[in-house]
Amino acid sequence: MSNVVGPNFLTLQVRDLERSRAFYRDVVGFVPADSKAPNAAVFAAEPINLALRQTSIDLDSVAELGWGVVIWIKAKDPDGLAEQLQKHDVTLTKPPCDGFCGREFQFKDPDGYELTVYEG
Repeated sequence: MSNVVGPNFLTLQVRDLERSRAFYRDVVGFVPADSKAPNAAVFAAEPINLALRQTSIDLDSVAELGWGVVIWIKAKDPDGLAEQLQKHDVTLTKPPCDGFCGREFQFKDPDGYELTVYEG
């Protein structure tokens, strides 16, 4: 029997922790969670929490952050979230559409991480 349980936390390294904390809290709508992690912001999410950490690597040394990694965020109302993001001048890289998991769209965060929002 394997000792591995599975993914339990998602962390994105960011250039400006306060800017990213405000973006994910105030624009996207994540709810902050209690955390004692230094230089980090943690948000309550299901099935795993999302964290942002002040970068410890040179994020500017690569052309695209997270290239090859797809981060999916489940939302009750993807179209409503897309409208909310656009009101804050967030560019959608894929407009809302019907996908294989229901309504979905994509956007980039302040650091350039691409996220897909879907209804599931």
